[in-house]
Amino acid sequence: MSEKPKEEQPQNSSRRDFVKQSAVAAAAFMIVPRYVLGGKGYRAPSDMLSVAGVGAGGKGQSDIAMFAKSGKANIAYLCDVDDRQAATSVKNFPKAKYYKDWRELLDKEHKNIDAVSVSTPDHNHAIIAYSAMQLGKGVYVQKPMTHDIWEARLLTEAAKKYKVVTQMGNQGSSNPGTRQLAEWYDADIIGDVHTVYCWTNRPVWPQGVPWPKPNPDIPKELDWNLWLGTAPQKDYVDKLVPFNWRGWWDYGTGALGDMGCHLVEVAFRVLGLQYVKDVQASVGTVYVDQFRQGRFPDSCPPSSHITMTFPKTDKTKGDVTLHWMDGGIQPERPEELGPNERFGDDGNGSLFIGTKGKMISSTYSNDPLLLPTSRTKEISVPQKFARIPGGADGHYAQWVEGCLAGYGKIELSSSFEKAGPLTEALLMANLAVRGHDLKGGHIKLIWDNDNMKVTNFDEVNQFVKRSYRDGFVLKG
Repeated sequence: MSEKPKEEQPQNSSRRDFVKQSAVAAAAFMIVPRYVLGGKGYRAPSDMLSVAGVGAGGKGQSDIAMFAKSGKANIAYLCDVDDRQAATSVKNFPKAKYYKDWRELLDKEHKNIDAVSVSTPDHNHAIIAYSAMQLGKGVYVQKPMTHDIWEARLLTEAAKKYKVVTQMGNQGSSNPGTRQLAEWYDADIIGDVHTVYCWTNRPVWPQGVPWPKPNPDIPKELDWNLWLGTAPQKDYVDKLVPFNWRGWWDYGTGALGDMGCHLVEVAFRVLGLQYVKDVQASVGTVYVDQFRQGRFPDSCPPSSHITMTFPKTDKTKGDVTLHWMDGGIQPERPEELGPNERFGDDGNGSLFIGTKGKMISSTYSNDPLLLPTSRTKEISVPQKFARIPGGADGHYAQWVEGCLAGYGKIELSSSFEKAGPLTEALLMANLAVRGHDLKGGHIKLIWDNDNMKVTNFDEVNQFVKRSYRDGFVLKG
């Protein structure tokens, strides 16, 4: 029990008056508008999202800049294994504390961080994101969400378990084009869609090539061990960092992982797709010389045509066949498209074929069009889905707002609830690509979604969940 205060003496009356007057003055000061305290546009620290950017160069550099552009995110910490790549972000955010090891960052600064942006090579997405989610931090993860199917399922469930706000970096999912296509479809303008084509000009990095000779001279700015992270131990090679890792299975997910999250997402939204029932693939090869055909299973193929079958949904009357084409392969031009009209843009696009008509879009679901294109202006349907302010640019601000509002308060365009199944489907399709090398030819894989396994060719199941290197083990 606390001691009873002593009765104050008369000589303390002047002090009591001073304290009372000071308290009144302080109370009055507290209700002064914030813009008066800090100038026009002032935002209290409690209203700002404290963000740690893991991966501060390349796409990470632009991601971080877009979060800051929202006006509601403070880039408080930067982390990158390569000082060269981080240089611009370090210059742009001089007050941000810099780390090389994301594990040290989360260990020392987690109490000061609200959310984490992950923009590293694919193979390290899951372990960084999951570690942040376990600490109750919102996460923004570049596409694809993960490197492996098991990781995608783990992160999807973790978002609900830890009640954190999540977003995948396929910014086209916030574009008005996705919503326009969905409105046309829901209005039965093109009938029931049974076939979808998605195509890309990627890869624009080396694929279908042998592993380069190692170079013992690792750049002093790069921590090669941290860059490898979860991947198997290998000697350093030139030109893998910062871009060409995408073409190697240990680190990237090929053209499908890179662009599928942009181009296939709209089919998921429009048709309500969830998981793949079966998949088959044919792949391009490299010729070493006129007598020898090169096969380099560690590297993604230079091109592929993948056919995925999706089960009937409540928005389709039957199964949906989705064709993925990369390496410059494109489907036949629809006969309803004029001979000089563009078919997608810059080698990327999506085509929906329904029982009553067709519709197309380009990269990030831009330029949605009904075919023939004259129908686009002739047909008007009510706006059913709210547009995201700023479209693709608003994708970043949407995540910031979601984190500030709290879990479940704002619906995000690509929360893990949506991004997880999409990512799983694309990674499952990649099993057919890898199975092509293992089998020595074309094969159809049958997928058991509940148990996350291929039922008719067990050898590819090793890629559903890989082994992790010591010191970088992801435990779900």
